[in-house]
Amino acid sequence: MNTAIYPGSFDPPTNGHRDIIERASRIFDKVIVCIMENTKKKPLFSMEERLKMLQSLARKYSNVEVDYYRGLLVDYARLKNAAIVVKGLRGMGDFEYELQMALVNHQLAPDVETMFLMTSYRYSYLSSSIVKEIAYLGGDIKDLVPPEVHSVICEKIARLKEDGN
Repeated sequence: MNTAIYPGSFDPPTNGHRDIIERASRIFDKVIVCIMENTKKKPLFSMEERLKMLQSLARKYSNVEVDYYRGLLVDYARLKNAAIVVKGLRGMGDFEYELQMALVNHQLAPDVETMFLMTSYRYSYLSSSIVKEIAYLGGDIKDLVPPEVHSVICEKIARLKEDGN
């Protein structure tokens, strides 16, 4: 069985993330969408909120599961017996960063390979940060995020605005 890990912060999940999940699920026997802690980012959604959103999104894929991990990605890949890490790329900026991470991961774990999937052109402009900004400023995000997570995101932003944040 070939298992792949699709890591990310998913804060929140977007249609770009869904695109990569769907395509990876057609390539691999098993895909583990893993929420990773990014020490450089302060997430809007808790780990539990992101886990629930991704679980609702992944339900329609029989070979996709959702998990979270705090630590090195290569350690998690080995823990799950996964030899492949799938990374979605939107453009050159993503490529430069992800190439660096892939090379570091390969140095740490030569048995774990990184596979890059280009995000569909329909979502190449999309990021979680953009979704949060649009939602916070009152814009419509329904075409930017999966329907399974739309209301969760809107409700969270509304609560933040009510609290003056």
